[in-house]
Amino acid sequence: MREITARQISAAVRELCMKANYTLTGDLCRAMDGALAGETSPLGREVLGDLIENRKAARECNLPICQDTGLAVVFAELGQEVHITGGTLQSAVDAGVSAGYLEGYLRCSVVADPLRRKNTGDNTPAILHVTLVEGDRLTLTVAPKGAGSENMSVQRMLSPSASKEDVCDFVVDAVRAAGSKPCPPVIVGVGLGGDFELCALLSKRALCRSLDEPHPDPYYREMEEGLLRRINALGIGPQGFGGSTTALGVHILAAPTHIACLPAAVSLGCHVTRHQSATL
Repeated sequence: MREITARQISAAVRELCMKANYTLTGDLCRAMDGALAGETSPLGREVLGDLIENRKAARECNLPICQDTGLAVVFAELGQEVHITGGTLQSAVDAGVSAGYLEGYLRCSVVADPLRRKNTGDNTPAILHVTLVEGDRLTLTVAPKGAGSENMSVQRMLSPSASKEDVCDFVVDAVRAAGSKPCPPVIVGVGLGGDFELCALLSKRALCRSLDEPHPDPYYREMEEGLLRRINALGIGPQGFGGSTTALGVHILAAPTHIACLPAAVSLGCHVTRHQSATL
């Protein structure tokens, strides 16, 4: 059994909150640079150029890439041989989020109640998803999620007789309906299977897969590639001004499901689909 202190977890989360909001991952930067080279619309190229300059300025000046620094969504892969001391995992994560957002001058956007709307003042509580894994390590991924893209999330309980084409139509329709609201070019996370809540979680997790990593299953790899072509043919373009770059990638995560179900969910990540990870 290996001990990890709550203080260590809080320190790691603090750093990840700031790093995620100041610096995009390399795969997303490369995808944006490639999109600029391939964009067919002059206005689209201009917009992409501005987004890239904004990204560089944020990194150099340690400033948020976007003013909406998001809900702090945290994925924790907790080894079964880990014993957390000095507090609970949730309290440690929340302490790290509070420190990261206050000390990093990140906008605090969490309200304590969805109807009474009083701000908590430090962007807590975090939304924490925990998966138990083998080993004696704790891997934390902080994925700040802004409201513009989060509000465009869609979930549907499809008929189990729905075809692959029906699922693809659902995904494309979700992006078409979102239009410019999620600040394209977007990353499209698709969750399939499981049940009502699991497919939504799968779609959110899918946003954290590297754009450099093709789907390991050829069936879903082909599906992702076809969806990306269809979505970019919509012409929504960067920030909704038109063009051939509406999405930078489509990522699908699938899970076993009930014989009478076909849950499907779409989560959209904006042009700053932020996530940073660390292992303790």
